[in-house]
Amino acid sequence: MTAVYAWLRRHRVLVDSALAVSLGLISLGTLIHRSWNAMLIVLLMIVPVAFRRRAPVAAFAIAVIAGAWQVLGLGGPVSTGGISTGRGGPLPSDVALLVLLYTVAAYRPRRYSIPALLTCIGGSLVAVLVWLPVPGQVGLPERLFVASFLFGGISFACWVLGDSMRYRRGYYAALEDKAARLEAERHAEAKVAAAAERARIARELHDVVAHHVSVMVVQADGAGYVLRSDPDRAATALAAVSATGRQALTELRRLLGVLRSTDQHADLAPVPGLRELRELLDQARTAGLEVSYTLTGTPRDLPEGAELAAYRMVQESLTNTRKHAGLAATAAVLLQYETDGLILQVTDDGMAAPAGEPGGHGLAGMRERIAMYGGTVTAGPLPGGGFRVRAWLPCPPAAGHVVGAGPEVHPVAEPAGQPAPAGQGARQAATAATP
Repeated sequence: MTAVYAWLRRHRVLVDSALAVSLGLISLGTLIHRSWNAMLIVLLMIVPVAFRRRAPVAAFAIAVIAGAWQVLGLGGPVSTGGISTGRGGPLPSDVALLVLLYTVAAYRPRRYSIPALLTCIGGSLVAVLVWLPVPGQVGLPERLFVASFLFGGISFACWVLGDSMRYRRGYYAALEDKAARLEAERHAEAKVAAAAERARIARELHDVVAHHVSVMVVQADGAGYVLRSDPDRAATALAAVSATGRQALTELRRLLGVLRSTDQHADLAPVPGLRELRELLDQARTAGLEVSYTLTGTPRDLPEGAELAAYRMVQESLTNTRKHAGLAATAAVLLQYETDGLILQVTDDGMAAPAGEPGGHGLAGMRERIAMYGGTVTAGPLPGGGFRVRAWLPCPPAAGHVVGAGPEVHPVAEPAGQPAPAGQGARQAATAATP
């Protein structure tokens, strides 16, 4: 049935023309006792039905003119059983006026349909007064009763049906419009979510790959340099390359596992945070970068996403230091817990090359990560040489924390020229943090 309704909606003129032809066939039998004028009136009544939905008001106006012509008696007198019915008389084609009244009410606002209704009721009253026998045979009250309840009632019923159809059509159109807007919003939200997810994946891949690959490159260059003069140190460097590669693969597998997993409760490895910061510093020292670490204030827990953002900020800053600051550069990492926030700062004393060269994504990724959790990032060269990256993250005081208490300072620094083996920096940090 849906296909049939769709076909009927696509061929409205054809359907309405069939209705007009049907009304014409019904009227043929009554035209035998009429003049040629009556045939013209019938045509003016039924032809507008064929284009009633294209021009409802114009079609109704033409039919009203034909009806007025008919009421005035220009269709010729009619005799039935030897009794004259007066000037003219009703025709089956008069039903076309009711059809057109319904159409005006169904397809046009009430400022058009209400005058059309009043026109039909007034015309019905005049037609009854003209067509019924003379007042001596039928009284005026009876004639008014017939006009009011028979013809007027039918006209009013057709108007009500058309008006209710217009209301339903508008209601369904509003529902369809709302559904279309919701669908468009859903597609837009899906595109935004996909863009945000692509940006997040790009940041993760950039941070993981850039950091670990830079460490592997430094270790591989060192191994090649001392391969013949000091095989033991070359073997240690190659072992560090292998360990760093395995760690990079582990993080990449974790990221790909999140992307491929369809289980929302999958058992995934924990994301790195500030608790793993000392391991990150040990890795940087193993790669030959001298790094000092200072922690002030009382450490407090951040949301998991903010912890990851802080960890990646330090990781990317150390990676940029290895890439741009020069071989003899040293770095300093500062974590400062304040009353309402956490300051992370990474500085180096190398060449004043920007930490994110043109075309790079390091600083942009930092700012995006930190901004998602209400923080800010500033970066730029220092007046005396070197580069500084400074970030602030909101960190509300923990329960029971006394605001205004003296800061706790836990400095951890490696002596110049003595990079610690892997794992030693974490033990030194733990020792230095013990009162």
